[in-house]
Amino acid sequence: MSEAKLERLSKVAKECNVALKTVVEFLASKGHKVDSNPMTKITAEQHGLIMAEFSSEIKDKENATNITKAKIKREAGEEFAPTIVAEPKKKVEEEEELMIKSNQEQKAKPKKAEPEVVIKAKAEKLDGPKVVSKVNLEKIETPKKATKKKKEEPKEEEEKKTVKKGRKKKTEEAAEEVKAEETGVTPEVVQEEKKEDFIPTSYQKLEGPKILHKIELKEEKKKPAASSNDANDLSKKKRKRIKKSKVDFKDFSNNKPATGNTPFNRDNKFGNKGPRKKEDKPALTEEEVQKQIKETLARLSGGGKSKAAKYRREKREEVRTRMQEEAEQVEAESKNLKVTEFISANQLATMMNLPVTQIISTCMSIGLFVSINQRLDAETISMIAQEYGFSIEFVSAETQESIKEEVDKPEDLVPRPPIITVMGHVDHGKTSLLDYIRSANVVAGEAGGITQHIGAYNVTLESGKKITFLDTPGHEAFTAMRARGAKLTDVVIIVVSADDSVMPQTIEAINHAQAAGAPMVFAINKIDKPGANPDKIREALSQMNILVEEWGGKYQCQEVSAKKGLNINLLLEKVLLEAEMLDMKANPERNASGAVIESSLDKGRGYTANILIQKGTLHVGDIILAGAHSGRVKAMFNERGLPVKEAGPSFPVQILGLNGAPQAGDQINVLDDEREAREIASKRLQLQREQGIRTQRHITLDEIGRRLAIGNFRELKVIIKGDVDGSIEALTDSLLKLSTEKVQVNVIHKSVGAISESDVLLASASDAIIIGFQVRPSSGARKLAETEQIDIRLYSIIYDAINEVKAAMEGMLAPEFHEKVTCNLEIREVFNITKVGTVAGCLVLDGKVTRNTKVRVIRNGIVVFTGELGSLKRHKDDVKEVAAGTECGLNIDKFNDIQVADIIEGYEMVEVKAKL
Repeated sequence: MSEAKLERLSKVAKECNVALKTVVEFLASKGHKVDSNPMTKITAEQHGLIMAEFSSEIKDKENATNITKAKIKREAGEEFAPTIVAEPKKKVEEEEELMIKSNQEQKAKPKKAEPEVVIKAKAEKLDGPKVVSKVNLEKIETPKKATKKKKEEPKEEEEKKTVKKGRKKKTEEAAEEVKAEETGVTPEVVQEEKKEDFIPTSYQKLEGPKILHKIELKEEKKKPAASSNDANDLSKKKRKRIKKSKVDFKDFSNNKPATGNTPFNRDNKFGNKGPRKKEDKPALTEEEVQKQIKETLARLSGGGKSKAAKYRREKREEVRTRMQEEAEQVEAESKNLKVTEFISANQLATMMNLPVTQIISTCMSIGLFVSINQRLDAETISMIAQEYGFSIEFVSAETQESIKEEVDKPEDLVPRPPIITVMGHVDHGKTSLLDYIRSANVVAGEAGGITQHIGAYNVTLESGKKITFLDTPGHEAFTAMRARGAKLTDVVIIVVSADDSVMPQTIEAINHAQAAGAPMVFAINKIDKPGANPDKIREALSQMNILVEEWGGKYQCQEVSAKKGLNINLLLEKVLLEAEMLDMKANPERNASGAVIESSLDKGRGYTANILIQKGTLHVGDIILAGAHSGRVKAMFNERGLPVKEAGPSFPVQILGLNGAPQAGDQINVLDDEREAREIASKRLQLQREQGIRTQRHITLDEIGRRLAIGNFRELKVIIKGDVDGSIEALTDSLLKLSTEKVQVNVIHKSVGAISESDVLLASASDAIIIGFQVRPSSGARKLAETEQIDIRLYSIIYDAINEVKAAMEGMLAPEFHEKVTCNLEIREVFNITKVGTVAGCLVLDGKVTRNTKVRVIRNGIVVFTGELGSLKRHKDDVKEVAAGTECGLNIDKFNDIQVADIIEGYEMVEVKAKL
């Protein structure tokens, strides 16, 4: 029963017209703790406390409810008569009755005094109303509908209307009295004038046209229907046509007069009664006939005209032929489309001048469901183009979005400093040579004493001439860097160590220089060392069909010592001689263009790029486009870190202000419009991203089958972060070359800059390791890597990174097992023992047999059984091993067919580490 009396908290709060929170706080103040849940039930005691506390709110709610109900009923027109409202209703009725009586009395009273007063006030000025015309009101019929309505209206409603309009009538009467006093005209006179001015509208029904007279027309014979033109020509007299027969040409040839049937008989035409007199005409000779025939044929063939007309005709034919050929060429060019790979269906339709729906339907016909903005691969683009009769030529994004190069005038060109690239094998002294020339010590700043970055330096010689040097790495991993250096250079210095030989990277550098068409100067370094042999280097070069000048060839060669500075000046003279022969010039008064040497991410300065200006002059504030990135030059620094305001041709600088790190080798262009630079950069970036997505390898069923066939396939996922783009590129290429059939390296991400938390999260999601080349992780990334247990490897020397990754890949391989023969035993005697089996008495010929040795039974050179030993004894004692030259007893597990003179070969499986 107690549960039935309980009420919910929300219902009580609604009754009290208070918030739920107010009720909970009130109960809490009284010592009753209740949850602020609307479904919470409260006891009778709590309910009583609440009703007592909020009684005033309950009364207010009831009063408000009553007022609302009364208002609703009053608007609906229902009678609502509570006890409070009874007295005011009676008063209202009494007031209405008084108003009706007063109106009746006013109508009954005569209105004589009012006009007299008005006439006395305005007697001199007004003569009374002027009657213009009179209208007989008795003839005007009043509408019956209005009278009916008036009769149907009850008297009570009329009285109510008059009461409601009482005040309005009083005001109108007062206004009329004032007007009457001013004008001297009573209201009755005004009403009469209004009635007299009313003229009713007379209506007359139309009964159709009125027939006044009829006209009778004579009937004529009907003629066939004629056209409008024929109707106009009826009045004209029809012409009589004279039928003529064909001319008989035989009469002319026979020299006879024409007959009457010929056109010359015109008696009827001229009205002559008799035939017309014929005149004899002279007969045409055969020569005259042939002459006329020739003239007619000449006129028909266009002959007989002047030479000028013939020339004009030939010229017109020639112009027509040329225009036709040009039209065919334009049509052929319009059918050849130059596109980048992965263009969208809409772009392809625009280039073909076709609706995009046709492209989509064509794709659907070959089983591809594409959208309007979906990008297509090269195979699909070629297939669609062939379907519509177009030929496709694929170009790169830079080619399609290329900048129009300005053609320099010869008078604007001025001499520029030569660009010299130093190339060669690792540790042959390239950087040391540049350090001596620049009076610097770059080698000390390189990790491991080897160059791992491409460097650009501007040097001013004692003679005042300037040279720009490019220093390239010599390690085999930096092939791309050497290729870029060869493309940018004017002259190449090939450095070869005199105590070494022509190495693979030296041969590669020579091939790059020959491919770029740059002249080469050979510097044989380290001639001060005891084991130096320059002639050996010349001989090795001659085997590559490269003859130096000392041996009668065309290539200059100089023996130098970078450490001691021997013959460095002679080497520079030969280099300048080669540069002068090239006659290098550039126009500094134009927008700058060049190439990116390196790019990096600086924590304080953002993205930086080392560039080499090839044409024009670069200023601070110029708008630049570098590959897929753009920006405005905020600052420029030379190779020593000093700020510069402008950089001319052949001048290397480091710039700030790009919105990303461009790839090494990208072209740099200065544009006038920042919007155009951003649009071109975004298009290139979109194409690069699309190409990266499309070229990413995904696992296929064939690949899964291949891995299952291998059995122990492994994949090493790597994230590479480096200081500059060139080093990342070199490291990535080197690691991808380590992939084998059993272990594959997959570089899932690479970028410049420090190792960030996002890199660690990516490695955690993809189960990859992070390799940092000359970069360090941030504190947040290091802590997150420890939490996620991600392996971060940091390297400063590229071959250390390659070797460790190679060792890790070998560790992922399953170990290989090789069989190793440990002993040979000869069976001398065989014993059959009950419950034990066959026991062999053996002599150990070589090696050592142990209790766990695996054995083979060989009989006459053929393996009979392969298994394990069951027991090994010597002098009735179980032993663990028996050495060579001693006898022992043994039995073979699960094999009893042992014979005398059998050979037992013992072997073991040795685990060997797998190699790539």
